[in-house]
Amino acid sequence: VQLVESGGGLVQPGGSLKLSCTVHGSMIENQNMAWHRQAPGNQRELVATITPHGIPTYVDAVKDRFIISRDNAKKIVYLQMNDLKPEDTARYYCSMIPFWGHGTQVTVSS
Repeated sequence: VQLVESGGGLVQPGGSLKLSCTVHGSMIENQNMAWHRQAPGNQRELVATITPHGIPTYVDAVKDRFIISRDNAKKIVYLQMNDLKPEDTARYYCSMIPFWGHGTQVTVSS
């Protein structure tokens, strides 16, 4: 099983990015999926989760700004990130426990 993240980049404060996590080698429709992030010097933290039925949860820091979604047929999980702030700068990882991707870098800076 392989998880591949994409969509990161450099964006100005207030901007948006949409991350994708494509799963290879497994179906995802019965799996809880999640996005995490890790900034330099910090521990990896959970950002958002989504159940097999599409019910999302978010850490307080991203509520009302980030949206997690999934396309089970395409085996992709998305993270739409709006109103980005410098403190959102981190490497973002997708997980389908026990599997992890290698992450995609998001940098928010003017």
